Amino acid sequence: MEEKKYLKWYNKIGYGSGDIAGNVVYAFLTSFMMVYLTDSVGLAAGVVGTLIAVSKLFDGFTDIFFGSMIDKTHSKMGKAKPWMLYGYIGCAITLVGCFAVPVSLGTTAKYAWFFISYTLLNGVFYTANNIAYSALTSLITKNSKERVQMGSYRFIFAFSTSLLIQAITVGFVDKCGGDAAAWRTVAIIYAIIGLVVNTISALSVKELPEEELNEGEVKNDNEKYGMVQAFKLLVKNKYYMMICGTYILQQLYGAMIGAGIYYMTWVLKNKNLFGQFAWAVNIPLIIALIFTPTLVGKWKGMYKLNLRGYVLAVIGRALVVVAGYMGSVPLMMAFTALAALGQGPWQGDMNAVIASCSEYTYLTQGKRIDGTMYSCTSLGVKIGGGIGTAVVGWMLEFSGYVGTNATQPQSALDMMQFMYLWLPLIFDVLIMFVLSRMNVEDTNKKLKAEKGIVADEVTDALDIN
Repeated sequence: MEEKKYLKWYNKIGYGSGDIAGNVVYAFLTSFMMVYLTDSVGLAAGVVGTLIAVSKLFDGFTDIFFGSMIDKTHSKMGKAKPWMLYGYIGCAITLVGCFAVPVSLGTTAKYAWFFISYTLLNGVFYTANNIAYSALTSLITKNSKERVQMGSYRFIFAFSTSLLIQAITVGFVDKCGGDAAAWRTVAIIYAIIGLVVNTISALSVKELPEEELNEGEVKNDNEKYGMVQAFKLLVKNKYYMMICGTYILQQLYGAMIGAGIYYMTWVLKNKNLFGQFAWAVNIPLIIALIFTPTLVGKWKGMYKLNLRGYVLAVIGRALVVVAGYMGSVPLMMAFTALAALGQGPWQGDMNAVIASCSEYTYLTQGKRIDGTMYSCTSLGVKIGGGIGTAVVGWMLEFSGYVGTNATQPQSALDMMQFMYLWLPLIFDVLIMFVLSRMNVEDTNKKLKAEKGIVADEVTDALDIN
């Protein structure tokens, strides 16, 4: 039976554009925050890394909290939209705060300013906004194909924004003066852009009525749950744990790619190469995302496509290592593009896989926890990205790197090479292994068959035929 369609083309594009706002924050933060703090503000990379790690202790709590709050929200705008809309106001303010550390402050006060701004941004405002944005995948349509399309549109915008941020920021900051004040100016501009786009995205879609979302399900007061029970439901879902693990590994991968600004500056002796490598990463990802919905249908599901894609990614990153030791920048770019092409499908259908993961909890536990389930997106981004940035700081500190020095010791150059060449390959291998175990599609189909559930009684987020 043909699935009911809920969205027009402009709804899908409007929703997808929301990741422009998300990546104005995320790409700017992960790619340039550390270099801003070490080279412009003069803070120690190791101390910054430690502060980021401490901040992550707070994040784990807020992800589950906001996911649970979204599930309990009932408003005229819906469950997730209010959190997405208003949460970004705080994102914009605290993003500027992270890049506006007053140079006149003492060293301890500078660390405190950064820690407070960073923790509020990641642990509160970005959490509320990002979980709500991701949860809309389950709340504005029950059509599995539309969910995959939404994921593709979303990440096309995400990687396009990352490409733009990574490609232009170094030159933009230089044109604004190249000092700490220039970073603040750029942050203000990015924050305003993000605020405008996030508002447009939130208003471009409409959540389905709860009675329609729950069609075919028996709802009663016994289905209400608290944050502790929500956490237990998540832990019982092995696929949620796998997706969290994969998300964290992806963000660790991204943090090491972001550390490429150090590799380009000190090893390759040309910091402008960072923007060129951004093209090699993001253009293949965008191409892959365009074809992901078609490939999911052709291969009758997401599992095979995602796994085969990451096999290609591992091969590509292994060849980047070889090219790096050969000293060939063109080959490094070519193989970077090959790896990115393989990573694209998982980025495009990830939200649909999470929707399937949420359905697995319903089929096994009898409860709908869509908002809480999408906490894996924010949890993975913040923990993976935060720890990744912290690890970059620790490794640089351990290697003897000092951002204000005119030259760096060989130990620091060797560490930059290890971070940029070897660690991304290791993370891709680990992701490939996890994806080889993540066949939630077949598991849900078997559970439905056992329960005698026909496809349109509950959201069939798996059958993308």
